[in-house]
Amino acid sequence: QVQLQESGPGLVKPSQTLSLTCTVSGGSITTSYSYWNWIRQPPGKGVEWIGYIAATGTTYYSPSLKSRTSISRDTSKNQFTLQLSSVTPEDAAVYYCARRFDTGAAIAKGAYDYWGQGTQVTVSS
Repeated sequence: QVQLQESGPGLVKPSQTLSLTCTVSGGSITTSYSYWNWIRQPPGKGVEWIGYIAATGTTYYSPSLKSRTSISRDTSKNQFTLQLSSVTPEDAAVYYCARRFDTGAAIAKGAYDYWGQGTQVTVSS
């Protein structure tokens, strides 16, 4: 059973960089053909795909967030990390990490086989 767990600060100040880590257990982030994604859902709004890091280490980001997004990984810890810079209150959301075995952006829950429970991020001074 693969488990994903998000961690990071729940409160970030405007203009700062949001950093969240997803710790994976029961499976490896280097498993062939796996894609490790970040997705978010702002309050009262729809789900938004942020980006992924593939098992190969290749990254791909949403065009609307690309200039502010970086996803990296630590294979020794089986973790991958999201950094979102220059945050504004519009970046407040529940952030999820999730796995799928297909490339490309996806927001449907069924597109992923495993999800983290999500972590709430507030942007406020």
